Amino acid sequence: MSASPEPVVVIVPGLRDHVAEHWQTLLAERLAEAGRTVRTVPPLTEDGLSREARVAVLDKVVAEAEGPVVLVAHSAGVITTVHWAQGSTAQVRGALLVTPPDFDTPLPEGYPTPEVLGENGWTPVPRTPLPFPSVVAASANDPLGSAERVAALATDWGAALVELGEVGHLNPASGYGSWPRAEELLSGLEAG
Repeated sequence: MSASPEPVVVIVPGLRDHVAEHWQTLLAERLAEAGRTVRTVPPLTEDGLSREARVAVLDKVVAEAEGPVVLVAHSAGVITTVHWAQGSTAQVRGALLVTPPDFDTPLPEGYPTPEVLGENGWTPVPRTPLPFPSVVAASANDPLGSAERVAALATDWGAALVELGEVGHLNPASGYGSWPRAEELLSGLEAG
């Protein structure tokens, strides 16, 4: 019996899309250097806040992977992934869902309001179990989602919850560029 092919890693960024010093970007570079196939969901050129458009782009990237995939999503990329998971997900071996925001409560100033998120199709956020293994990595002090609300999302999605401690939103603004734990969590997810 031959070993199943190594899955393609699909990076699903949040609303701020590609950020050079973000841990997702650095992870993609490290994995590619190690010979892994990595695809990043590209930024939208229009309708940047459209959940439907973001789901469509994710769907296209996964379809083009031509084989099994693992998803690595951050922030609103997690919510994109959860919306996308309501459709066909046969290729997905698992998903690492890092610091999902709580779109059901007002976000800090500078982020879309609940009304704008609703108008663009982000809410309600699906709360049904995901059809693939998943891990939610949660921060104890994320300004975009309380630890309690994120833990409830993980439970509803049927995901394992990994508590990261006080890491803010796990982005450059919180002092995070490189985040080696992502590779550890991804390896654990791929190992089953």
